[in-house]
Amino acid sequence: MRRFRWIALLTIACLLFVAADAMACPTCKDGLQAADSEGANIARGYFYSILLMLAMPFTLAGSFGLYVWREMRRQRQAGEQAGSTPLPSRHEAGVDGPPGEHHATHLSATPL
Repeated sequence: MRRFRWIALLTIACLLFVAADAMACPTCKDGLQAADSEGANIARGYFYSILLMLAMPFTLAGSFGLYVWREMRRQRQAGEQAGSTPLPSRHEAGVDGPPGEHHATHLSATPL
C-alpha cells in the first residue's frame, strides 16, 4: 500500500510539472497570456481551425455513407415497384460462349 501511494504521488508531481508545457500550442498560449483582443482572436481562430480539421474526415465519410445508403434504398424501391421480373437468359441477352470467355479471344487466325 505504501508503494502505491509513493507511485501515485510521484505521478501527480510529474503531471503538475509537465502540465504547464502541455496547456496549449505556443501561439495560443502567448496570445491568451497577453490578454489583448488580437491575441485572443488568433487563439480562437486556431481553435476553430483545429475543430474543422477534426470534423472533416467524419463529414466526408458520413456524406459518402449517406450517398451509398440513398442509392441502395433507391435501387431497392425501384426493384419493388418493378415486381419480380426474371432476368433474361444468356441466349436472350446475346451472350455466346461459356462464362468467363471474352469475345476478344475469338480472333480468327488468317494467314497473310
